[in-house]
Amino acid sequence: MKREKTRYVCQNCGQVELRWLGRCPGCGEWNSLVEEVRQETRTATSGKKIIPVPLPQIKTEKQERAATGLAELDRVLGGGLVRGSLVLVGGDPGIGKSTLLLQAAGYLAQKGPVLYISAEESLSQLRMRAERLGVEGPQVLAAAENCLEDILTAVDAGQDWQAVIIDSIQTVHSREITSAPGSVSQVRHCTGLLLDLAKGREIATLIVGHVTKEGALAGPRVLEHMVDTVLYFEGERHQNYRLLRAVKNRFGSTNELGLFEMTGSGLIDVSNPSGLLLAQRPVGEPGSVVVVAMEGSRPILVEIQALISPGNLANPRRMTSGLDYQRVALLLAVLEKRLGMQLSHMDAFVNVAGGLKLTEPAVDLGVAVALASSWRERSVDPEMVIIGEVGLTGEVRRVNQMEKRLQEAARIGFKRAVVPSGQKPEGPAELEIIEVGTVAEALDWSLGGMGR
Repeated sequence: MKREKTRYVCQNCGQVELRWLGRCPGCGEWNSLVEEVRQETRTATSGKKIIPVPLPQIKTEKQERAATGLAELDRVLGGGLVRGSLVLVGGDPGIGKSTLLLQAAGYLAQKGPVLYISAEESLSQLRMRAERLGVEGPQVLAAAENCLEDILTAVDAGQDWQAVIIDSIQTVHSREITSAPGSVSQVRHCTGLLLDLAKGREIATLIVGHVTKEGALAGPRVLEHMVDTVLYFEGERHQNYRLLRAVKNRFGSTNELGLFEMTGSGLIDVSNPSGLLLAQRPVGEPGSVVVVAMEGSRPILVEIQALISPGNLANPRRMTSGLDYQRVALLLAVLEKRLGMQLSHMDAFVNVAGGLKLTEPAVDLGVAVALASSWRERSVDPEMVIIGEVGLTGEVRRVNQMEKRLQEAARIGFKRAVVPSGQKPEGPAELEIIEVGTVAEALDWSLGGMGR
């Protein structure tokens, strides 16, 4: 017997309430609870018998990976697309998610049929994009459908699929759920069925996800827990470069970064991101410093730009792009307290050139030197890189994977590196290693006695 039950579900966090509330008790979001009507069926079922197996007796199989034709995508995935995996690709509208997956589908189709389900665009629109990208293989089969039951029927009716692509999960709905497409219940239910499909038939399944205005994936948080891999496709609209970042990967390392260039004919791999990001670096300008950041297992040389100028307001402005605002405020306080720089009445602007977002503390020392360089109008040696974490007492702390950072700096052509003391890194012979213990020592070496 079916019984209808009304409930209110938060579209931001998935919190369930029996009555409508203006503010969600779970996440604090306003006007996010939406009414949903569920039909519950009570049936008498008996659980199946489960036989636990000791870990040593479990047979392991080597994971089969398929190349996608995009080296940067394969790098972020951990070496290729794993058969039977469920991959979620999120990003802002128009950033290039569909372009990325359609290019990958064209290459995967060389080894077997690929099913591309477009729930947002018509087949003619998909055809126009495929022509622009040069995807002409007959093994790429497309369908415009947003009903999940019909999609699963098409998958079952087909042959041994190399991959199935769903664009996007927020526009797909199931007839078993009465709520609108994109709701928490629909997204959770549809993702669960696609997970059963991927694991049951060992088909690599890729789904596109929308993001909220805060940059997080739309839908319940459980969506990210259900899938095997979560990829974020990022970039600035006015720039041609796109970043692909893995924040979860059950088949490889997380926080890996892939860099693409968006062109008229699609996405192109950028195999040397350090050289690309430093191509337009100004030489001999105050406030410009090169740091070495680690994105997963890849070292990348990035330019930090800082500008200190007199403030015209009672409260000076502090603006950052690509860096944590609170971290920059901390470094400004260290420079003022430990080195006596009068920055409380100065406006401070810090930017990461190229649109990258740096979160690791290893770039602290570079940011501090860039701020001091702009304040004193002294340029940093253009052949020097600066690496280190800064503490509140002005000390320079050690960072991990120092050898990889130094090797990348030497490969690009840098001659000197300022690093934390006591780490004793084994850098390349052509790279001069300068060890410092405090921010003052780093400024002495990089700006010529400014830290005294």
